[in-house]
Amino acid sequence: MYEAIFRVSSGGTYEVATSGTDTTIELWCNDHCDLLHVSGADGGRVIDEVDGTVGMTERLVEGTEQVVITEDCLKMETEDFIEQYLARHDCLLIPPIRYARGAKQCRILALDADSLTDFYVDLSSSHDVKVETKREIQSVVPDAPLLTVDALLPNLSPRQREVFAAAHRLGYYELPRETTTADVAEVVGIERRTAEDHLRRAEKKMADGLIEYL
Repeated sequence: MYEAIFRVSSGGTYEVATSGTDTTIELWCNDHCDLLHVSGADGGRVIDEVDGTVGMTERLVEGTEQVVITEDCLKMETEDFIEQYLARHDCLLIPPIRYARGAKQCRILALDADSLTDFYVDLSSSHDVKVETKREIQSVVPDAPLLTVDALLPNLSPRQREVFAAAHRLGYYELPRETTTADVAEVVGIERRTAEDHLRRAEKKMADGLIEYL
């Protein structure tokens, strides 16, 4: 089997809603409705788009985190949905679909490499598609799950990802440390205290998400 993660830009409702924001949407489709996890300071604006498109039957809010159950499935409101491409090429979607920075991220599974390639070619004919990762799955054992490690990682905001990646790249986690949070902030283009806050939040999410697997 083969697995790939595609970043797709097609101008869809949820893609547009996250464009220019630090908010992300994770979507689990249940055919008749969708379960959404919305994270980010601009979540209110995103929720307005969701409510105007598919409606809401339930909404739970805690800080910048929201869980929403929609009235309708997004597939019912648009002709451009990923499932039609999956069906044509015998591929499978591993949920959730993740929307961030004006695009959606889809994890796709195929029984052979040709099916995955055909899926990519077909989707690329009408969408802007980037392959983020691709791997062959040769075995499944109890300590090596089907999903890759990044599927277990927490949902960092785009800014948290940017700051964490910059800190790692500059040597912040080397021993001894090769940079400071002031240097990280300068590279990202934000205040030092803001960079430190993003870094602490990213580190806490990473620790909380991984501790049960250690």
